[in-house]
Amino acid sequence: MRIRNIYRYPVKGLSAEALEEVVLAEGQMLPHDREFALAQGDAPFDEASPAWLNKRNFACLMVNERLARLNTVYDSKTGRLQIRTPDGAVLEHRITTEEGRAAIAFWLKSFLGTEARGTPRLVVGGEHRFSDNPRKLVSVINLASIAALAAKMGMALHHLRFRANVYFSGAPAWSEFDWIGRRFELGGATLEGVKAITRCAATTVNPETAERDAQVPAALKEHFGHINLGIYGHVLAGGRVAVGDAITLREDAAVGE
Repeated sequence: MRIRNIYRYPVKGLSAEALEEVVLAEGQMLPHDREFALAQGDAPFDEASPAWLNKRNFACLMVNERLARLNTVYDSKTGRLQIRTPDGAVLEHRITTEEGRAAIAFWLKSFLGTEARGTPRLVVGGEHRFSDNPRKLVSVINLASIAALAAKMGMALHHLRFRANVYFSGAPAWSEFDWIGRRFELGGATLEGVKAITRCAATTVNPETAERDAQVPAALKEHFGHINLGIYGHVLAGGRVAVGDAITLREDAAVGE
């Protein structure tokens, strides 16, 4: 089994950034993954005391498919976020400053139109991350599972539709579910499989066209009897992870046994 792609998503709901390598830390997500989010005006998120909230409190593809029309690049060294629209317009501000976040939030409110609830805020959580899961986890997807679903649906499914951190090849479809409760080596890091990832309406959005063109959860249920694709892993021991690295399932006892 080999790692084929690595991605981070600096702003929840906005575009993926491909990485050639990353250094994972124990108990953490990918560096800068889901570090920022656009909190809707009625969201009770408190930056002074950040706590996990359901994704509906933030701009996200499950509700706001037009976000897929935007291409974003985050420079973690300078703190600058660039947003490019399909017509070539570019917005760029330092997302690590209050002034920059306010300018980006103002622009995104205009872009979302009636989908923006009240006055949205672009928020940063510090050590908090805006993941769909309350725990800090790494999402891992077997490309063979995507291919199996696509074959049943009779259509191509871009892997970024599923917004995972790590995509891999070299294992039978759905075999990754057997990793839950077991340890596996992901490049130079050791993870524990925690749970399957339940798929929501975000996966109905085509990341290339921003259109809802595939009923993924319904197809998973119809053809496979569940609505899961991919698993979450908890980093037990950090290390360098790179595209092309091997993934090895450990044969020792599951964590906690």
